[in-house]
Amino acid sequence: MATKQEMQNRIIQAVETVKKGNPMAGSITNTVTINFVANAQLAVGGSAAMVYLPDEAEFLAKAGGATYINVGTLLPIYEETLPHVAKILHETGKPWVLDPVAVGIGSLRTDLLQKFKAFKPTIIRGNASEIIALAGLWALDGGAEESRVRGVDATDSVHEAKRAAIALAKWTGGAVAVSGETDLITDGSIIAISYGGSHFMEKITGAGCSLGGVAAVYATVTTPFIAALTASAVYNVAGKRAELKVDGPGSFQAQFLDELYKATAEEIANNSFDLEEINL
Repeated sequence: MATKQEMQNRIIQAVETVKKGNPMAGSITNTVTINFVANAQLAVGGSAAMVYLPDEAEFLAKAGGATYINVGTLLPIYEETLPHVAKILHETGKPWVLDPVAVGIGSLRTDLLQKFKAFKPTIIRGNASEIIALAGLWALDGGAEESRVRGVDATDSVHEAKRAAIALAKWTGGAVAVSGETDLITDGSIIAISYGGSHFMEKITGAGCSLGGVAAVYATVTTPFIAALTASAVYNVAGKRAELKVDGPGSFQAQFLDELYKATAEEIANNSFDLEEINL
């Protein structure tokens, strides 16, 4: 297992490479949060492009460094778009991030997420209940047969999703990030617990969605685990700092974007996190 210092060095390298290179991570994402996702990707140094048509998604998958797929608000065209682009990403070896929003609440959503199993997302990001439900849908360890997702909200704790997250990471060969009061990130062999953030993140729309988009930006330049850890770290830094400067969720969202933009590579790498080796 890499040391904490080695991981911090990799985080610094990832952040600096993104800021210098402005890599594109295209998105097929939640229409409720599409603006916030794009702005967050831009704030950390990436380039954003939002599409939903099959041919445009194929172009971005091939042209970009990574792709973000969020199933939050599904349109009928997504039945064609999403499996098509996921297959291309898998076959070309391009990194992609899956956010299984509200897994289990409808037949189209369930069918699409089931199809994604074969295409092995590079990073899966979700709340605890979504991670548990996705592992259940994919018949993996730690999953639940029935989704306990309440709309887009979790009813399970991050700790309760640990087994499911490990199983998903082992299946995909990538990383899983479970968002909550503290964030759990794993590649199936190690776990990082990232601290920080703000209670205001629960009071705005798109904190989790935009985190997935930012993870895709970092996935263009580093490993899945470091990309997910870096994204969680910059969110925890920015959330903690923004909370100190605002009085409510409206001003928090704007200040949060400012703090994402201002956070240095060293500040992100030094955000508090613990490491645990998995012995299974």
